[in-house]
Amino acid sequence: MSAANARRLAWGLAILAVSLAAAATALVMAGAGGLDGQDSFSWAITLVFIVAGQVIATRQPGNAIGWLFLGVGVSASLGSLSGAYAQYWIDTGRGAQALGETAAWYAELSWIPFILVPATFLLLLFPDGHLLSPRWRPFAWCAGVGIVGDFVAEGLRPGSIPDYPGLENPYGIESGWISVLQPVAVLLLVTGIFASVASVIVRFRRARGAQRQQMKWIAFAGAVAAVTILVMTPLYEVVGEAVANITMMLSVLGLPAATAIAIVRYRLYDIDVVINRALVYGSLTATLAAVYVGSVLLLQLALSGLTQGSGLAVAASTLTVAALFQPARRRIQKTVDRRFFRSRYDAAQTLTAFGLRLRDEVDLSALSADLQAVVVETMRPDHVSLWLRPPGANA
Repeated sequence: MSAANARRLAWGLAILAVSLAAAATALVMAGAGGLDGQDSFSWAITLVFIVAGQVIATRQPGNAIGWLFLGVGVSASLGSLSGAYAQYWIDTGRGAQALGETAAWYAELSWIPFILVPATFLLLLFPDGHLLSPRWRPFAWCAGVGIVGDFVAEGLRPGSIPDYPGLENPYGIESGWISVLQPVAVLLLVTGIFASVASVIVRFRRARGAQRQQMKWIAFAGAVAAVTILVMTPLYEVVGEAVANITMMLSVLGLPAATAIAIVRYRLYDIDVVINRALVYGSLTATLAAVYVGSVLLLQLALSGLTQGSGLAVAASTLTVAALFQPARRRIQKTVDRRFFRSRYDAAQTLTAFGLRLRDEVDLSALSADLQAVVVETMRPDHVSLWLRPPGANA
């Protein structure tokens, strides 16, 4: 496919996805329900995957990940439209019954393509759009057949549609082979998922240079999503369902965003710097929050006999946190560099030591040798040479 045709196809898929999402929103507003958080979630999924896919597909049309993301975006928006039409048909009774039941049927199954496809094929194909080697093809087939099999088994299961209890599955059939297909599809899918994770690990261990930087982006985004989900799940009752859902959604949507950055423009962003800052400021925020809450509670307890309000305790705690910000940031930065970025920490220590020696060094030959040794140790170039202008030479 030529670059021009690839751009036209990518833009066409993006416009199609946005049009489907807009039609879904119009149907929701025309029905009896009105917009809610689920509609915002659907728009977020569509836009993030479409933007990431369009950027990758137009700049690297040979990379399958861009087209995978565009397909996921179209699938998500089609699921939104199906759900909106089904609810509109139920609320108003307008429209064809067959179309309304089919829309409800697909809306129930629409999570399978836009959740399971990225969870498997994104990991198998990242970052160049190709499998690690031909030996990984059976695992890709396991993932693909497992996804299709699960879709078919769920789609043909007889009974009511879970999200629409009053509707019976219009395509459900009573057959013994469906009960056999479901566990087989799940087994193949689980095999594909584990193989996808293993593929990322193997590829990262083998990667060098630019590809290793790309792998760090997807690993960082995946780690953020996993930690966010693990932290927010038990905090549902504390922070509220809406806050927890939005936080987890944003963390998961970071995966396609990180993928697009890694594939297309990773050279503009140093992932090690991103990870470093995330560790530093995440630890700093947690530390200052703990100090603030602890000092407020302690001061309220200590000043309970002197004042009836908590304003003094809050003010004192705020001043304490403000005073601790810079010292704590420097200490945490030093700890993170020493524990996780040892090369950077060693380079900083080497430069500091060289600066101290430089003040007392008067021998030019010794200074030149020391300078070259520092450059080799901190920057590790292939070759180092030092040119000194002869005395009396013109500038």
